[in-house]
Amino acid sequence: MSGAILVCGTHSDAGKSAVVTGICRMLAREGVGVAPFKGQNMALNSFVTREGAEIGRSQAAQAAAARAEPEAAMNPVLLKPSGGGGSQVVVRGRPRTMATARSYQDMKRELMPVVLDSLEDLRSRFDVVVCEGAGSPAEINLRSADITNMGLAREARLPVLLVGDIDRGGVFASLYGTLALLSGRDQSLLSGFLVNRFRGDPSVLAPGLDKITALTGRPVLGTLPHAPALPQVDGEDSLALDSPSVVKPPAGRDYLSVAVARLGRISNFTDYDALAHEPGVSVRFTGSGEELLWADLAILPGTKATVEDLALLRRSGMARAFTERAARGMPTLGVCGGYQMLGRRIRDGVESGEPETEGLGLLPVETVFEEEKLLSRPGGWAVGFGRDGKDAPDPVSAYEIRHGRVRVGGGEPLFVTDDGEKGKEVEEGCRLGNTLGTSWHGVLECDGFRRALLRRVAAERGLDWKPGEEPFAAARERRFDVLADLVSEHVDREALVRLIEGGPTPGLPVISSRLSESGDPSEVEAGAG
Repeated sequence: MSGAILVCGTHSDAGKSAVVTGICRMLAREGVGVAPFKGQNMALNSFVTREGAEIGRSQAAQAAAARAEPEAAMNPVLLKPSGGGGSQVVVRGRPRTMATARSYQDMKRELMPVVLDSLEDLRSRFDVVVCEGAGSPAEINLRSADITNMGLAREARLPVLLVGDIDRGGVFASLYGTLALLSGRDQSLLSGFLVNRFRGDPSVLAPGLDKITALTGRPVLGTLPHAPALPQVDGEDSLALDSPSVVKPPAGRDYLSVAVARLGRISNFTDYDALAHEPGVSVRFTGSGEELLWADLAILPGTKATVEDLALLRRSGMARAFTERAARGMPTLGVCGGYQMLGRRIRDGVESGEPETEGLGLLPVETVFEEEKLLSRPGGWAVGFGRDGKDAPDPVSAYEIRHGRVRVGGGEPLFVTDDGEKGKEVEEGCRLGNTLGTSWHGVLECDGFRRALLRRVAAERGLDWKPGEEPFAAARERRFDVLADLVSEHVDREALVRLIEGGPTPGLPVISSRLSESGDPSEVEAGAG
């Protein structure tokens, strides 16, 4: 098998990321060398590859599903919205510049060769590349400079599979309308539909599927069932925070409640997925100070706008909740930007331009922002968090993405690691009583540390809580396999393979509309939106 396909959605959160993940795992299980690709991603949920490149966390998860090592080529352009209405533009894993919505439209023309080169690089090394679009391909105000939907499909001659979410309603109008808003040339690339999140009697849906095929000349390759018990795999935007968290029955008598502060520019929120993996642990993202105050564990997460979100924390009353928790000795964890907020002061001449901002003062640390972003994959040991009550500290592995450099002036370290060059132990993070902070992302995915932390929280709260036994990595693998099973069982594999290997279906009819008849929107200058 050899080729590529682009999976687009009628709107954000239609399920295209899950479909790409499922296809990648299905093909990987068959022995196909497969890689994910997203030319341009806008997300604050990112990951650091082994070579120190920053890419979207969703593409890292898809690479894991494909059983491939994540790399910069899988997401050559990453936009990270920051305070003040701008976004940091990360190109091939490295920050390039800051851009506004309008100025970025002008940048796209010079970024298209980067996107195409990255795709061609992957295609030269993998049998199949499964590409993911962004937003909707029918965003006509952005089509003139598009580099990730139909613009990419046209340049690379990719067949397009359009995913629609029937659970939201109006799926047939969404599929037909998306196609009709495309130019004739773009329509020639859209070769099939996929209906996602269906619940009900398939026989009732069948006439609609037949009708949409008759109206458009495009087949429906499958209907994926609604799977409410399946957690989302590394969602890439804050829409994922609105999905209800599944709480497993407790192994002991009691549940543990975890409240995560919902910040305006919250980043890397999938850090906390591993907490909900444990039995009896409820994880909720909230802007309520009261919920944060009374939770068994409160978390101040990372953010792409530390100073701006610190102001939000104070305006909303969430800051008072964290201060009160510290005064009462209640367990609190700050991660990356949240760790910086828990400190005494922040000097930020990079993101906000504020020369100095007073922090919450709950940890003896100060943060100074530097222009160069720190991207690495550190590891070490969790001091004082021995496995099952033993003295030996638990190992942790992590990744870090930050401009802030944290200086610790007291307390105890949370982690220690070896500095190979200097041959000495290096300390990371800070803990003062039951207030903890770290710059490292991903540490909660480390089974030993996560369970030791939660056992300590339960002991502090006087709760009979017990951890589970299944590794978090095994649960992730199971989710990948469930997605692959859904694709295998409910998608026409032969039709999918024909698109991957043969490219866009020739001779597809054009759905007439004023737009399709009046010219090609890719050849007309459009607004930035």
